Amino acid sequence: MKLIRFGDVGREKPGVIANEKCYDVSTWITDYDETFFENDGIAVLKNLLETKTLPEIEVTRYGCPIKRPSKIVCIGLNYIDHAKETGATPPAEPVIFLKSTTAIVGPNDEVMIPKDSVKTDWEVELAVVIGKKASYVEEVNAMDYVLGYCLHNDVSEREFQLERSGTWDKGKGCDTFAPLGPWLVTKDEIANPHQLRLWLNLNGTKMQDGTTSNLIFNIPFLVAYVSRFMTLLPGDIISTGTPAGVGLGMNPQVYLKPGDVMELGIDGLGTSQQIVVAFKN
Repeated sequence: MKLIRFGDVGREKPGVIANEKCYDVSTWITDYDETFFENDGIAVLKNLLETKTLPEIEVTRYGCPIKRPSKIVCIGLNYIDHAKETGATPPAEPVIFLKSTTAIVGPNDEVMIPKDSVKTDWEVELAVVIGKKASYVEEVNAMDYVLGYCLHNDVSEREFQLERSGTWDKGKGCDTFAPLGPWLVTKDEIANPHQLRLWLNLNGTKMQDGTTSNLIFNIPFLVAYVSRFMTLLPGDIISTGTPAGVGLGMNPQVYLKPGDVMELGIDGLGTSQQIVVAFKN
């Protein structure tokens, strides 16, 4: 099943894709938020598909498929090739940082270079969506807490992240730095999340072309590991890291500028496109 949110910014409605058609479910479901997921919303949605005649829609804009998750937990340096290209040692344990939920935009919305930025970069990532409250989860049971997956561009400002002291968070949570979607795909539709190709093009040139088979720490391990440091709530996101090919790792380094176009995708999770724009108040 593919869950979507559609409509103007701030006025998105919940929908679903079935048989390659988009349907509006807002008459029966308020939104895809923590309350929806913790109350077995997927079962409700399945029942709607089986028992109701849903209104078909033409989508002109996709929003983030989850309404304001409580947090986006990101995993740094989780591909060996990416760690090497940045000059970092592959970590012995997962590197965790948080990405502000105010950074969330739709999958095809503009990405804005922050004020005073000189090193805005791209990162295609597989995002894992949590389906139920998770605290001190055992790895063997961790997939029971996974609802599904979506595409994420973990946009990053490298000077803010690496050269301005402190944690990575200040280079990760800028406005528009978390394009998510176009849809949330439930885990039953993805046979093996550790065998997915993910890629990103910049202005038509392939920059990243990797596979989730190269994750250092796999999804069950990450869910269990993160749940030991914070409670994960329904709708929360774990973004699992990026493969090689980011601007930081190039020689000479390449960073985003106004007018650039990023196109990215993951097998089974759709594609997205963001045009880069200059800072505006």
